[in-house]
Amino acid sequence: MKKNTLISKDIIPITSKERVISGFGFFNIWVGMAVIIATFQIGANGIDSMSVWDLAGAIFVANVIIALVTSLTADIGVEHGLSFSAYLRAPFGIAGVHIPSISKGIVASIWFGIQTYLGATAINYIVNDLTGFDYWFVWYVVFATVQIVQASLGIKAVDRFAVIAAPSILLISVWIFFQISGMAADNGTNILTYEGTSTNTTWLLVMATNMGFWSALAVDIPNITRYLKAPKNERNWFKRNKNNIIPHLTALPTVQTFMGVIGGVSFLATGNWNPIEVVQQISTGWVMVIVLLMVVLAQWSTNSAANLIPASLTFVNAGAKINLSYSMGIVLAGIVGTLFQPWAILDQLNVYLGYYGAILSALAGIMICDYYIIRKRRLNVRDLYKENGQYTFNKGINWAGMISWIFAGGLAIYFLEYMYLVGFPLGMVTYYFLTKYWYLKKYPQMEIESNFSDEYLGTTVGRDWHITTDEESIVQEETAVTTEAK
Repeated sequence: MKKNTLISKDIIPITSKERVISGFGFFNIWVGMAVIIATFQIGANGIDSMSVWDLAGAIFVANVIIALVTSLTADIGVEHGLSFSAYLRAPFGIAGVHIPSISKGIVASIWFGIQTYLGATAINYIVNDLTGFDYWFVWYVVFATVQIVQASLGIKAVDRFAVIAAPSILLISVWIFFQISGMAADNGTNILTYEGTSTNTTWLLVMATNMGFWSALAVDIPNITRYLKAPKNERNWFKRNKNNIIPHLTALPTVQTFMGVIGGVSFLATGNWNPIEVVQQISTGWVMVIVLLMVVLAQWSTNSAANLIPASLTFVNAGAKINLSYSMGIVLAGIVGTLFQPWAILDQLNVYLGYYGAILSALAGIMICDYYIIRKRRLNVRDLYKENGQYTFNKGINWAGMISWIFAGGLAIYFLEYMYLVGFPLGMVTYYFLTKYWYLKKYPQMEIESNFSDEYLGTTVGRDWHITTDEESIVQEETAVTTEAK
């Protein structure tokens, strides 16, 4: 029997029995993901032009908006147990999906490289100080290998690691903040009353930059949220998504704002945006070890959940034809991230954030429009895995999605400074009109033609989607309420 090239065991829907992450666990994962050393640079870039309070406000507002967007796309995983790439077959087609999906996978891989490089340089600093051995790339390879092995163990290993990493990172971050604040006071700068006078940037620009910072995870968060525990037969969106939205709205805005402020204060105190380097230079003995622990845990916890797993699943989706495994996808993500030389990209971080943020902001608008407005959260999940199903569209491509993405993403790049504020709404509006008044007339969608029947819902009606991996046929099995009650 001919192999179905759209199916592999790592990209079929997650069932309720496989959902192992609690709301508290997801909160810990988000704390780990939100502590990114690169965030310090964003805070430092804005502090010359505003007060610490204005800087914190810009970062906080940006991340509340992103948290809301991410919570909306996260329901794809909660409701249907789908990964980002598997769902994207609906707005882009079973063949067209590979262009945005692999693009996102490459972005996540590059971020893995950036994070690993930052961790490796910190390790090298300590080892060089203690032994005289100075070769950061050795530690890059070692650190990358350890992270790849841990992420290969699956989402449960990530969840367990976050329980240790999250509180440790927060405690050390608070300690670093007071160290940096003390240095600023010693230099005569009161961070509470400081007012920047430069005109290099604006409040709105800092906010837009921070939105672009998280544009990647805002679209592929279903890769994680499909593992979240969710109550079956719960029709209220907020109650069903409580383990999704509460961690998003609490962990991301607060932790990310705190990190940005630390970067801004570090720049005020020393002229160096990276407080880790500053504290390392004045630390000795166990204090230096504690700082090293902060760096390693921060990069590791971010890479596992935010970069390696999402990147791997995009590569698995593209490589289903050759049975590319999840573990090999993780390895491939590490190789790709290294080949892009992240140490060079870090020197141009704002430019990098701008371009990929522009492209992915349009993708987020398309996803939310397709999932909530066009399909009203219904999906013909069986056909997502059929080579001749409704998502085949025009030779495998949904041109409504592709054109919308190119158009909105292109304009977002043109208005690069405010990319998310341009790409997101434009992607949503363009996709709506092209789909509603063009593509649905050519390619009817069963979930829409059924007048949005509950037959195409998942968790809301207590349904698990079961996709076979050993044959071409696809079977849908419904989990009955009476069975669940027993």
